[in-house]
Amino acid sequence: MKYMILTYASQQDYDGMSGKDTGKPAWTAEDFAAMGAFMEKFNSDLAESGELVETRALAAPVHTRRLGSKDGNAVVTDGPYAETQEVLAGYWIVECESFDRATEIAARLGDTPAPEFVRATAYADIRPVVEGRDELVD
Repeated sequence: MKYMILTYASQQDYDGMSGKDTGKPAWTAEDFAAMGAFMEKFNSDLAESGELVETRALAAPVHTRRLGSKDGNAVVTDGPYAETQEVLAGYWIVECESFDRATEIAARLGDTPAPEFVRATAYADIRPVVEGRDELVD
């Protein structure tokens, strides 16, 4: 079974990682390097176990466009969005034996090095990936 593990961040998080003033302590170069090293090892371990299907980090919300409609017309809005605090920051697709195993994998993300104020609010979602429309309904 395939599962998607999703992580979230805000524009403020991306700004802090790049050293911009956010009103919270900025990430140090060492903080950012430690996070990068952790993610490389995490991904490598999953690849070696044969459970990693794909992983990607996503650009900051400021580089986002949202497509919607109003009165039947397409509306494009550039990010970031005042009504949205957190956005998808990255994902992993893993193929493993069970939802419990996918949860164990995602739980390892809790060890990601980061400033404590970031770690205190970090979370991940785990969702099964469906292979067809018949799997969309319970």
